[in-house]
Amino acid sequence: MAGKSPRGFKTAALFTLFFVLLAGIGTVIYCFYLSFEIEKRFSGRRWQIPSRVYSDVTLLYPGQRMNKALFFSKLKDLGYKKVSQPPKIKGEMRFFDSVLSLFLKDVQRPGMRREGYLVRIDLNADRIEAIRREDTREPLDILEIEPEALMLFFGDEREQRRLVSIDQVPEHLIHAVLAIEDNRFFQHPGIDPIGMVRALLTNLRSGSIRQGGSTLTQQLAKNYFLTPERTFSRKIREVLIALTMEALYDKKTILEIYLNEIYFGQKGAVSVNGIGEAADFYFAKSVEALSLDECALLAGLIKAPNRYTPHSHPDAAKSRRNRVLHAMFQEGYIDQKQLKDAISIPIRTAAIERYGKRAPYFMDYLSEQLAHLYPKEVLSGSGFSIYTTLDTQVQRAAENALSEGLKRLENHHPELKRPKREKRLQGGVIVMHPKTGAVLAMVGGRDYSISQFNRITLAKRQPGSTIKPFVYLSALDRLNPASMLSNAPITIMVDGRQWQPKNYKPIYKRKIRLKDALAQSVNLATVDLAMDVGLEKVAKTIEAFGFSTPVEPYPALSLGAFEVIPLELARAYCGFAGDGVIPFPLSLKDVYDEKGTALQRKYMTLNPVTSPSKAFLITSMLEYAVTRGTGRSLSRLGIHFPAAGKTGTTNAYRDAWFVGYTPEVLALVWVGFDDNTSMELTGAEAALPIWAELMSAILHRISGNEFRVPEGIVTEVICVESGQLALRSFCPVVEEEFFLKENKPEMPCSLHAPRFGRQEEGR
Repeated sequence: MAGKSPRGFKTAALFTLFFVLLAGIGTVIYCFYLSFEIEKRFSGRRWQIPSRVYSDVTLLYPGQRMNKALFFSKLKDLGYKKVSQPPKIKGEMRFFDSVLSLFLKDVQRPGMRREGYLVRIDLNADRIEAIRREDTREPLDILEIEPEALMLFFGDEREQRRLVSIDQVPEHLIHAVLAIEDNRFFQHPGIDPIGMVRALLTNLRSGSIRQGGSTLTQQLAKNYFLTPERTFSRKIREVLIALTMEALYDKKTILEIYLNEIYFGQKGAVSVNGIGEAADFYFAKSVEALSLDECALLAGLIKAPNRYTPHSHPDAAKSRRNRVLHAMFQEGYIDQKQLKDAISIPIRTAAIERYGKRAPYFMDYLSEQLAHLYPKEVLSGSGFSIYTTLDTQVQRAAENALSEGLKRLENHHPELKRPKREKRLQGGVIVMHPKTGAVLAMVGGRDYSISQFNRITLAKRQPGSTIKPFVYLSALDRLNPASMLSNAPITIMVDGRQWQPKNYKPIYKRKIRLKDALAQSVNLATVDLAMDVGLEKVAKTIEAFGFSTPVEPYPALSLGAFEVIPLELARAYCGFAGDGVIPFPLSLKDVYDEKGTALQRKYMTLNPVTSPSKAFLITSMLEYAVTRGTGRSLSRLGIHFPAAGKTGTTNAYRDAWFVGYTPEVLALVWVGFDDNTSMELTGAEAALPIWAELMSAILHRISGNEFRVPEGIVTEVICVESGQLALRSFCPVVEEEFFLKENKPEMPCSLHAPRFGRQEEGR
């Protein structure tokens, strides 16, 4: 066979050179393209970071009462772990012999910074006696427990990430990652030929890609720019991207991006990405606080996070951690003693913090408010920290009280049971701070998974007798709590038809004190009062309290025969508890961007609707309603602190209400069927017990103080039967009563005055 001519070899060589040059030019052009893409990506927002929603902080102080079950549940949700010995690491707690030892976790988030420390909380039954910081032995007047994560506004990727600067990362962590993942990171140009040859030989022997031999830069290129499939073409692109990245950025920047990008496992359906999120998830610590053994464990996770997770595979995690420690020793990063000490430390991780959409009805309400401030894509990708007014202990108590209360009603009244879950007896609870409008808890229905309809914010129901305090308020310019009202039957013409209101139960007195009429929810006296005052004035008084539903001046208005939204009714009652001022229902406190800059501060909006003295007078009468009126069963249910409130029952028993408050907290409870089926139960029977159970559980919110008496209020001793100033020697039943200074009784009792001789002064 004749050999090829020299001319043929020359032609082949030229063609080869041409193709090599062409490939080289193409590679250079492609790298230029990559450089633009990389710079474009790195110069803008590098990650879509979900915004986090947090509850309010919890404040503890000496003298405060505590519901231990609720508080310990809160600590569990925060990721604190119970231990049998005194706590030694952050995130541990121990309750022994009436002493709670709590090693607070680090808090490093926008708008909130705190280094963890050990505290001792001494309890006496359900009351905090003292709080002390153990490292300094300093007594604390107040202790702040960090807020709980409630929800995240996720994008499509469902990733959690906390960005950290390379300057925040401890040396041990950097050395651990380099030792186990890329020990020549600071020497190679983005690819490591030695590692690549080793991987190539392994892959050729196996006939498939089993080993990547990738550097940290290549791993970053793969995670950040490429899909996870294992092909040779993708590997070539990975190499080119890595080389381009190394040409554009210094090693420190590449390492910082890598540490914020790398995958560290799963938190339910959400992936944990970046060293900042991993430090918090596995150890409840900031990155700066990680110890040597913890750094080694996290570095070991990078290879296979789900295989080496310490939560479910502690033995594998320990073995992998120790391998990292040995690699660090071989590279000279740690000495023999450090190696020995770190290997001897057992695997100790934080409890997995509960995640999910907590307080779902409240979250929906918050989301609606946030939607007016920020687009959805901003919330799901900008890493905001959103702090709310929610008190998770109050929320849990409200959910429990409603759930147990509805079950109890169905058990005691089997006719209320419905086979279809969507047709079952329903309820709603709203808890607010009456002076600021802060929403502490919201339960919009029995089961969010069955019905997402929020009955607190969206339902329109008749308020029944809960509207009566507003009717009585409209009369306080010329009447007072001791004024006498008519309880006689009455017939009123309405649109050409006769309307005859009736009392819920027989009351045979033809005259009744205004105070007793409100406390006992007497319909005839209330209608008489409304007609006397004027229906137009009553309607205007009700409208002034912020109801968005129509209020028409019909006689039945005085008995609550119109519709209200429960949240608006609760807000209106805040006017009585809050010195005559109604607040805006506040769910949002602060919003911070990922750099800690405050973006939105939602200050409370207040609207004066009546005078402090008139508001107090209604409160005083509603206190009487819960001790001597329709709410008197509260004492039997364990409510022994000062409280004011009003029951409500609508026509045909379709709605049952109780709205009650203390100086610090107001709660509304509604019970009924969505389709308006009759329950044959009153507000005192259906709603009031749920309110009592809720309030008995939230001890930390209730001081037990009396309602403050404002200026413009005076006291007088009156005759209960006549409502006039008491003649102490003659009136059989007397009572001290609050009055407006300008509208108090002036005449002594004419009913019991002696018929001859000198009359006694009425004081």
